[in-house]
Amino acid sequence: MPDVSLEERLPSILSTHSGAGGKYKSRSSWQHGLQFQVVSRWLRIRMSGRGKQDSKARAKAKTRSSRAGLQFPVGRVHRLLRRGHYAERVGAGAPVYLAAVLEYLTAEILELAGNAARDNRKTRIVPRHVQLAVRNDEELSRLLGRVTIAQGGVLPNIPAALLPRKAAAAGGGTAGRQKGTHQASQEN
Repeated sequence: MPDVSLEERLPSILSTHSGAGGKYKSRSSWQHGLQFQVVSRWLRIRMSGRGKQDSKARAKAKTRSSRAGLQFPVGRVHRLLRRGHYAERVGAGAPVYLAAVLEYLTAEILELAGNAARDNRKTRIVPRHVQLAVRNDEELSRLLGRVTIAQGGVLPNIPAALLPRKAAAAGGGTAGRQKGTHQASQEN
């Protein structure tokens, strides 16, 4: 049979069928049933917009995040870049790159915060652990230098001038000798 579309065959199908074959009570109801079946199938094919792909199984949708091997949402980052009016146009690679950078920074901070939580013998990361992780890392501290982390607290730091002197804490005999030798070296 030549490859003819259903749209071209529809008028001939509707006009050429005759005889009920005992299944239908009258010829008109048989034609009405066939006409309804053919038209509904034709409408399903035409309205779906898929045409000949109707019989093929559609491939499972794959997100851009999974294609890039990322956990962060590439589609959402793309939408935010477009709606943020950062530029008139946004390329296809820009949201993938930005999502990868954000995922890397997040993983880095969470790893260091997890280490800080483990050092404090805790199993849950709280803002204090994030603060300690960021401020103890030189590069992250520079990157987030002007960022305030809520409920993060401050780094433990006592200036050297406020610490007690070692000579007074050590006690009698050795402290005197150390002090004497220090004074003698300054006089010379």
